[in-house]
Amino acid sequence: MSAVVVLLGALALFALGYRFYSNYLAKKVYALDPAFTTPAHAYQDGVDFVPTNKHIVFAHHFISVAGAAPIVGPAIAVFWGWGPALVWVVLGTIFASGAHDFGAIAVSVRHKAKGIGALAGDVISSRARILFLLIIFFLVTMVNAVFAVIITGLFVANPEAVLPVLVTIPLAIGVGQVVYRRRTAALLPSLISLVAVYACIPLGQMFPITVDPLAGLLGVDAAFVWLVFIFTYTFFTSRLPVWMLLQPRDYINQQQMVLALLVIVVGIVVGMNTIQAPLLRGDLPEGSPSIFPLLFITIACGAVSGFHSLVASGTTSKQLDKETDARYVGYLSSLGEGTLAVCSILACTAGIMVFSANQGMNWSDIYVDWTAAGTNPAGRFVQGVAGFAANVGIPESMGLVFASLVVISFAATSLDTAVRLQRYTIQEISVIVRDRATEGGALEKSASFLARNITASTLIAVLVPFALALVPGNFAAGTLWQLFGTTNQLTAGLALAVIAVWVTKQGRNPIAVLVPLVFLVVMTSWALIVQLMGFLGSEDGLQRFLLAPLDAVIFGLAVWMTVEAVIALRKAFAARRGGTAAAGEEPVAEEETAGTDDKS
Repeated sequence: MSAVVVLLGALALFALGYRFYSNYLAKKVYALDPAFTTPAHAYQDGVDFVPTNKHIVFAHHFISVAGAAPIVGPAIAVFWGWGPALVWVVLGTIFASGAHDFGAIAVSVRHKAKGIGALAGDVISSRARILFLLIIFFLVTMVNAVFAVIITGLFVANPEAVLPVLVTIPLAIGVGQVVYRRRTAALLPSLISLVAVYACIPLGQMFPITVDPLAGLLGVDAAFVWLVFIFTYTFFTSRLPVWMLLQPRDYINQQQMVLALLVIVVGIVVGMNTIQAPLLRGDLPEGSPSIFPLLFITIACGAVSGFHSLVASGTTSKQLDKETDARYVGYLSSLGEGTLAVCSILACTAGIMVFSANQGMNWSDIYVDWTAAGTNPAGRFVQGVAGFAANVGIPESMGLVFASLVVISFAATSLDTAVRLQRYTIQEISVIVRDRATEGGALEKSASFLARNITASTLIAVLVPFALALVPGNFAAGTLWQLFGTTNQLTAGLALAVIAVWVTKQGRNPIAVLVPLVFLVVMTSWALIVQLMGFLGSEDGLQRFLLAPLDAVIFGLAVWMTVEAVIALRKAFAARRGGTAAAGEEPVAEEETAGTDDKS
């Protein structure tokens, strides 16, 4: 099959989804109101609540949610063949991710930009809030560990990419100062910065940055040093005002994403590459996992992702200038991530063959078994993009640095956002514990300290995933990815449950939310059970004594949360049938009071 046909077909379906389906969601399901005063205006503080142009918010949201996950998941999932991976990415993006991301922003904006965990308490029940916050804590911990390990691996394998990545930081701070202080458009400064970043690629090749000497001096490996650097960096950057680094870097990375997709698309068209992988792999190697349900949790962010609801309700909703911007930011970001996932599929089935032909390898040699499929998937994407870049005359060595820079930049942005979100989550959990603990007791004092102390809560947000990332072998990027994917998709299903209950309470038809909700809850519950059996039967002590209990806890929380959601849905439908006067309308205090700051 020609890669061009697949790419153009997917893009055409995405365009139709935005033109028609997102319009239906905006008008009939979420009923966006251009006159509604968003929390960015009501609680403007110059740090988290900042009314922002929709293009910049789109850049922040898109790059924060994109990260490395829509690259890594599809790069592993093509093991079963490119056909099932492509179908799930396209349909999941249009009907699940679009409704999920869009809806999470819309509901959060209507509830003072509260996070999805707090929204579960407002919309479903107080117990649901606690359950959801615990699931979110586990999810974000795994996100941070996995992304840090991916960045570390690329730094070690491609030291030529380190300099361009580091240069992005001061350039982004400069763009932030220009845009925020002078109130100028971000497009030109971000484009100039991007040119400066790419000008550093040859310099990076001339002066590759490694930490081997320091690692040797300390008696540790290079990966450990990079992990310390990465988590120290995120500890500080996640506490900065969003306009200072997060937003401008996201806008630079958006331009980088556009350029990367352009290189991939033009490379596919010029090279007329053929997909070398089977449409559906019938001769799976012995010991391969079943495509059901694992395909739907392996491709996490490439089709739908619960992490998106954390970004949507945690940072994006606090920056939305107009409620109607939610369609552009939420749904279009989903399509952008779906496009990246399609490109990952093509890079690992067509582009990588351009790179591997010189080594005398074919596709089945690369994906010889499931272990090989899960080993260094980001590296295979990088090689595939380098293959497409070679079609347009970019030298292979420069193409590798370019593709590594893209992946590292996206993963670093997601990591920064995720640590910030984890701090919010820890503080929310601390508030709940403080309010329920015995007054004056040690637990109440500790919870009060965490609830108000940003430094302490951020320290926990970085130390826990740092410990997971230090587990030797392929634990974080391999074994932990399975549980991350399942928890991530489960969170998406539970976020959809919150959205569905809210839509039902508003007296509108929730079917567009209920269908992906039911599908995700079934698939993720099935996957949690399959993985639990695998962890318990493993000879690996980490899987038996760490992941198995964690899997069981997450499954228990998910079942409880699902029961709470079903009860809330039944009540909402009963109220509609009974013609209750409220008909699910928001209380005046939720929509019209702007004097109470509720940011916890």
